[in-house]
Amino acid sequence: MPVASALRQEHRQECLWACSDSQEWLSYHYRGGIIVQRRSFLASSLAASALAANAASTALRAGQGTAAGEGRDYYELRRYQLFRGPQVKLADDFFRQALVPGLNRLGINPVGVFNIEIGPGSPATYVLMPSASLETLVTAEFRLNHDADYVAAGTAFLNAPAAQPPFVRIESSLLVAFEGKPQLKAPPAAAEHKPRMFELRTYESPTIQDHVRKVEMFNSGEFDVFEKAGFWQVFYGDTLVGSRLPNLTYMLCFDDMADRTKKWDAFRTAPEWKKLSTSPRYAFEELVSNITNTILTPAPYSQI
Repeated sequence: MPVASALRQEHRQECLWACSDSQEWLSYHYRGGIIVQRRSFLASSLAASALAANAASTALRAGQGTAAGEGRDYYELRRYQLFRGPQVKLADDFFRQALVPGLNRLGINPVGVFNIEIGPGSPATYVLMPSASLETLVTAEFRLNHDADYVAAGTAFLNAPAAQPPFVRIESSLLVAFEGKPQLKAPPAAAEHKPRMFELRTYESPTIQDHVRKVEMFNSGEFDVFEKAGFWQVFYGDTLVGSRLPNLTYMLCFDDMADRTKKWDAFRTAPEWKKLSTSPRYAFEELVSNITNTILTPAPYSQI
Protein backbone atom coordinates (compact mmCIF):
# COMPACT_ATOMS: atom_id res chain seq x y z
CA MET A 1 0.00 0.00 0.00
CA PRO A 2 1.40 3.49 -0.85
CA VAL A 3 2.70 5.38 2.17
CA ALA A 4 0.34 8.30 1.64
CA SER A 5 -2.68 5.99 1.59
CA ALA A 6 -1.59 4.23 4.74
CA LEU A 7 -1.13 7.55 6.50
CA ARG A 8 -4.59 8.74 5.45
CA GLN A 9 -6.10 5.67 7.04
CA GLU A 10 -4.40 6.39 10.36
CA HIS A 11 -5.51 9.87 11.35
CA ARG A 12 -2.74 11.96 12.96
CA GLN A 13 -0.32 9.00 13.04
CA GLU A 14 3.23 10.02 13.92
CA CYS A 15 6.08 9.09 11.59
CA LEU A 16 9.75 9.32 12.48
CA TRP A 17 12.19 10.54 9.93
CA ALA A 18 15.95 10.45 10.28
CA CYS A 19 17.61 13.79 9.63
CA SER A 20 20.91 12.96 7.87
CA ASP A 21 22.69 16.23 8.66
CA SER A 22 22.29 16.14 12.44
CA GLN A 23 21.21 12.50 12.94
CA GLU A 24 18.35 13.88 14.96
CA TRP A 25 14.97 12.16 14.86
CA LEU A 26 12.16 14.60 14.19
CA SER A 27 8.47 13.97 14.62
CA TYR A 28 6.05 14.69 11.82
CA HIS A 29 2.26 14.70 11.44
CA TYR A 30 0.42 13.85 8.24
CA ARG A 31 -2.82 15.80 7.86
CA GLY A 32 -4.86 15.79 4.66
CA GLY A 33 -1.86 15.28 2.43
CA ILE A 34 0.42 17.79 4.22
CA ILE A 35 3.45 16.76 6.25
CA VAL A 36 4.29 19.33 8.94
CA GLN A 37 7.57 19.46 10.90
CA ARG A 38 6.22 19.50 14.41
CA ARG A 39 8.94 21.53 16.14
CA SER A 40 8.79 24.36 13.60
CA PHE A 41 5.00 24.27 13.78
CA LEU A 42 4.98 24.37 17.57
CA ALA A 43 7.45 27.24 17.68
CA SER A 44 5.40 29.35 15.29
CA SER A 45 2.15 28.40 17.06
CA LEU A 46 3.58 29.31 20.46
CA ALA A 47 4.76 32.66 19.11
CA ALA A 48 1.30 33.37 17.72
CA SER A 49 -0.36 32.31 20.99
CA ALA A 50 1.98 34.46 23.05
CA LEU A 51 1.40 37.45 20.81
CA ALA A 52 -2.35 36.95 21.13
CA ALA A 53 -2.05 36.70 24.92
CA ASN A 54 0.05 39.84 24.99
CA ALA A 55 -2.50 41.65 22.85
CA ALA A 56 -5.31 40.58 25.20
CA SER A 57 -3.29 41.68 28.21
CA THR A 58 -2.62 45.01 26.53
CA ALA A 59 -6.30 45.51 25.79
CA LEU A 60 -7.14 44.98 29.46
CA ARG A 61 -4.64 47.68 30.37
CA ALA A 62 -5.64 50.10 27.63
CA GLY A 63 -7.57 52.21 30.09
CA GLN A 64 -4.37 52.56 32.13
CA GLY A 65 -2.34 53.77 29.12
CA THR A 66 0.00 50.76 28.98
CA ALA A 67 1.85 50.25 25.70
CA ALA A 68 1.89 46.88 23.97
CA GLY A 69 5.10 45.24 25.13
CA GLU A 70 7.10 47.77 23.12
CA GLY A 71 10.67 47.98 24.39
CA ARG A 72 9.97 45.38 27.04
CA ASP A 73 11.82 42.11 27.56
CA TYR A 74 10.28 38.69 27.28
CA TYR A 75 11.34 35.91 29.64
CA GLU A 76 11.23 32.15 29.55
CA LEU A 77 11.47 30.71 33.04
CA ARG A 78 12.17 26.97 33.16
CA ARG A 79 12.10 24.71 36.17
CA TYR A 80 13.97 21.40 35.84
CA GLN A 81 12.78 18.92 38.44
CA LEU A 82 15.74 16.62 39.05
CA PHE A 83 16.44 13.20 40.52
CA ARG A 84 18.72 12.95 43.51
CA GLY A 85 22.07 11.33 42.88
CA PRO A 86 24.40 11.46 39.87
CA GLN A 87 21.73 12.97 37.60
CA VAL A 88 22.11 16.30 39.43
CA LYS A 89 25.69 16.60 38.19
CA LEU A 90 24.66 15.44 34.72
CA ALA A 91 22.11 18.26 34.56
CA ASP A 92 24.55 20.81 35.97
CA ASP A 93 27.19 19.87 33.39
CA PHE A 94 24.56 20.28 30.67
CA PHE A 95 23.55 23.74 31.84
CA ARG A 96 27.18 24.88 32.18
CA GLN A 97 28.73 23.31 29.09
CA ALA A 98 25.85 23.27 26.59
CA LEU A 99 22.72 25.26 27.45
CA VAL A 100 24.15 28.57 28.67
CA PRO A 101 26.79 28.87 25.90
CA GLY A 102 24.22 27.79 23.30
CA LEU A 103 21.68 30.37 24.44
CA ASN A 104 24.37 33.05 24.44
CA ARG A 105 25.14 32.22 20.79
CA LEU A 106 21.48 32.88 20.01
CA GLY A 107 21.74 36.32 21.61
CA ILE A 108 19.99 35.29 24.84
CA ASN A 109 22.05 36.95 27.52
CA PRO A 110 22.46 37.05 30.49
CA VAL A 111 21.22 33.56 31.39
CA GLY A 112 20.46 32.82 35.02
CA VAL A 113 20.85 29.33 36.52
CA PHE A 114 19.65 28.88 40.10
CA ASN A 115 19.30 26.04 42.59
CA ILE A 116 16.72 25.86 45.36
CA GLU A 117 18.05 26.84 48.77
CA ILE A 118 14.68 27.05 50.55
CA GLY A 119 11.46 25.91 48.94
CA PRO A 120 9.48 22.90 47.75
CA GLY A 121 10.60 20.35 45.21
CA SER A 122 14.36 20.15 45.77
CA PRO A 123 16.45 19.18 43.88
CA ALA A 124 15.39 21.49 41.08
CA THR A 125 17.11 24.06 38.90
CA TYR A 126 15.58 27.25 37.52
CA VAL A 127 16.85 28.71 34.25
CA LEU A 128 15.92 32.30 33.39
CA MET A 129 16.25 33.40 29.75
CA PRO A 130 15.60 37.04 28.80
CA SER A 131 15.26 38.40 25.28
CA ALA A 132 13.99 41.54 23.58
CA SER A 133 12.64 39.23 20.85
CA LEU A 134 9.70 36.92 21.48
CA GLU A 135 10.54 34.90 18.38
CA THR A 136 14.08 34.30 19.64
CA LEU A 137 12.75 32.70 22.82
CA VAL A 138 10.08 30.49 21.30
CA THR A 139 12.37 29.17 18.54
CA ALA A 140 15.43 28.74 20.78
CA GLU A 141 14.96 25.01 21.38
CA PHE A 142 14.58 24.26 17.70
CA ARG A 143 17.65 26.32 16.80
CA LEU A 144 19.74 24.76 19.57
CA ASN A 145 19.00 21.32 18.22
CA HIS A 146 20.70 22.42 14.98
CA ASP A 147 23.73 23.86 16.80
CA ALA A 148 26.53 21.27 16.46
CA ASP A 149 28.46 22.62 19.46
CA TYR A 150 25.35 22.47 21.67
CA VAL A 151 24.49 18.93 20.58
CA ALA A 152 28.08 17.74 21.13
CA ALA A 153 28.47 19.38 24.54
CA GLY A 154 25.07 18.21 25.75
CA THR A 155 25.04 14.70 24.33
CA ALA A 156 25.12 12.88 27.70
CA PHE A 157 22.08 14.84 28.87
CA LEU A 158 20.20 15.02 25.56
CA ASN A 159 20.70 11.33 24.73
CA ALA A 160 20.33 9.83 28.22
CA PRO A 161 18.51 6.47 28.16
CA ALA A 162 14.91 6.18 29.34
CA ALA A 163 16.06 3.97 32.22
CA GLN A 164 18.22 6.84 33.52
CA PRO A 165 16.48 10.08 32.52
CA PRO A 166 18.36 13.29 33.34
CA PHE A 167 15.31 14.98 34.86
CA VAL A 168 11.82 14.22 36.13
CA ARG A 169 9.97 16.96 34.22
CA ILE A 170 10.52 20.46 32.83
CA GLU A 171 8.02 23.22 33.52
CA SER A 172 8.17 26.41 31.48
CA SER A 173 6.41 29.76 31.48
CA LEU A 174 6.60 32.71 29.10
CA LEU A 175 6.40 36.21 30.55
CA VAL A 176 6.49 39.82 29.37
CA ALA A 177 8.23 42.49 31.46
CA PHE A 178 6.19 45.06 33.37
CA GLU A 179 5.90 48.50 31.84
CA GLY A 180 7.65 50.07 34.84
CA LYS A 181 10.53 47.56 34.76
CA PRO A 182 10.92 46.85 31.03
CA GLN A 183 14.29 45.10 31.14
CA LEU A 184 16.06 42.60 33.36
CA LYS A 185 18.80 44.07 35.56
CA ALA A 186 21.48 41.64 36.67
CA PRO A 187 22.94 42.54 40.08
CA PRO A 188 26.51 43.91 40.09
CA ALA A 189 27.51 40.97 42.30
CA ALA A 190 26.98 38.65 39.31
CA ALA A 191 29.72 40.29 37.23
CA GLU A 192 31.96 40.47 40.28
CA HIS A 193 31.25 36.80 41.18
CA LYS A 194 30.34 37.80 44.72
CA PRO A 195 28.04 35.76 47.01
CA ARG A 196 24.37 36.56 46.53
CA MET A 197 20.92 35.05 46.98
CA PHE A 198 17.64 35.47 45.17
CA GLU A 199 13.97 35.35 46.03
CA LEU A 200 11.56 34.21 43.30
CA ARG A 201 7.97 35.19 44.07
CA THR A 202 4.82 34.31 42.12
CA TYR A 203 1.48 35.99 42.88
CA GLU A 204 -1.70 34.30 41.68
CA SER A 205 -4.87 36.39 41.52
CA PRO A 206 -8.46 35.20 41.85
CA THR A 207 -9.69 37.17 38.80
CA ILE A 208 -8.35 38.94 35.71
CA GLN A 209 -9.39 42.27 37.21
CA ASP A 210 -7.43 41.60 40.41
CA HIS A 211 -4.38 40.52 38.45
CA VAL A 212 -4.42 43.67 36.31
CA ARG A 213 -4.88 45.80 39.43
CA LYS A 214 -1.92 44.10 41.17
CA VAL A 215 0.34 44.75 38.17
CA GLU A 216 -0.82 48.36 38.26
CA MET A 217 0.03 48.52 41.97
CA PHE A 218 3.64 47.59 41.24
CA ASN A 219 3.83 50.23 38.52
CA SER A 220 2.22 52.82 40.81
CA GLY A 221 4.69 52.81 43.69
CA GLU A 222 5.58 49.32 44.86
CA PHE A 223 8.81 49.31 42.83
CA ASP A 224 9.86 52.44 44.72
CA VAL A 225 9.22 50.81 48.08
CA PHE A 226 11.43 47.85 47.16
CA GLU A 227 14.17 50.20 46.00
CA LYS A 228 14.00 52.27 49.17
CA ALA A 229 14.20 49.06 51.24
CA GLY A 230 17.47 48.21 49.48
CA PHE A 231 16.43 45.24 47.33
CA TRP A 232 18.03 44.73 43.93
CA GLN A 233 15.05 44.14 41.61
CA VAL A 234 16.08 41.67 38.90
CA PHE A 235 12.90 41.35 36.84
CA TYR A 236 9.12 41.53 36.93
CA GLY A 237 7.09 39.43 34.49
CA ASP A 238 3.41 39.14 33.62
CA THR A 239 2.79 35.49 32.67
CA LEU A 240 1.48 35.07 29.12
CA VAL A 241 1.77 31.27 28.84
CA GLY A 242 2.06 28.95 31.82
CA SER A 243 0.13 27.26 34.59
CA ARG A 244 -2.18 28.66 37.27
CA LEU A 245 -3.06 31.84 35.40
CA PRO A 246 -3.49 34.71 35.97
CA ASN A 247 -0.21 35.33 37.77
CA LEU A 248 2.93 37.41 37.85
CA THR A 249 6.48 36.55 38.88
CA TYR A 250 9.34 38.70 40.07
CA MET A 251 12.85 38.22 41.44
CA LEU A 252 14.76 40.09 44.15
CA CYS A 253 18.44 39.88 45.06
CA PHE A 254 20.19 40.32 48.42
CA ASP A 255 23.46 39.38 50.10
CA ASP A 256 22.28 36.64 52.49
CA MET A 257 19.30 35.65 54.65
CA ALA A 258 20.11 38.22 57.35
CA ASP A 259 20.23 40.92 54.68
CA ARG A 260 16.89 39.68 53.30
CA THR A 261 15.24 39.93 56.73
CA LYS A 262 16.52 43.48 57.19
CA LYS A 263 15.27 44.57 53.78
CA TRP A 264 11.82 42.98 54.19
CA ASP A 265 11.43 44.67 57.58
CA ALA A 266 12.24 48.00 55.93
CA PHE A 267 9.70 47.27 53.19
CA ARG A 268 6.85 46.34 55.54
CA THR A 269 7.34 49.35 57.82
CA ALA A 270 7.76 51.91 55.01
CA PRO A 271 5.10 54.66 55.19
CA GLU A 272 4.84 54.53 51.39
CA TRP A 273 3.90 50.85 51.52
CA LYS A 274 1.31 51.38 54.22
CA LYS A 275 -0.26 54.17 52.19
CA LEU A 276 -0.21 52.19 48.93
CA SER A 277 -1.50 48.93 50.43
CA THR A 278 -4.43 50.66 52.18
CA SER A 279 -5.47 52.71 49.15
CA PRO A 280 -9.12 51.96 48.25
CA ARG A 281 -8.00 51.20 44.70
CA TYR A 282 -5.92 48.24 45.91
CA ALA A 283 -7.58 47.31 49.21
CA PHE A 284 -11.17 46.84 48.02
CA GLU A 285 -10.59 43.06 47.98
CA GLU A 286 -7.75 40.53 48.09
CA LEU A 287 -5.80 41.01 44.85
CA VAL A 288 -3.58 37.98 45.49
CA SER A 289 -5.01 34.57 46.33
CA ASN A 290 -1.77 32.56 46.54
CA ILE A 291 1.94 33.33 46.84
CA THR A 292 4.73 30.92 45.91
CA ASN A 293 8.06 31.95 47.38
CA THR A 294 11.40 30.24 46.69
CA ILE A 295 14.89 31.17 47.90
CA LEU A 296 17.55 30.46 45.28
CA THR A 297 21.32 30.43 45.04
CA PRO A 298 23.06 30.97 41.68
CA ALA A 299 25.15 28.30 40.03
CA PRO A 300 28.85 29.33 39.86
CA TYR A 301 28.48 29.97 36.11
CA SER A 302 25.15 31.84 36.35
CA GLN A 303 25.26 35.17 34.51
CA ILE A 304 22.67 36.69 36.86
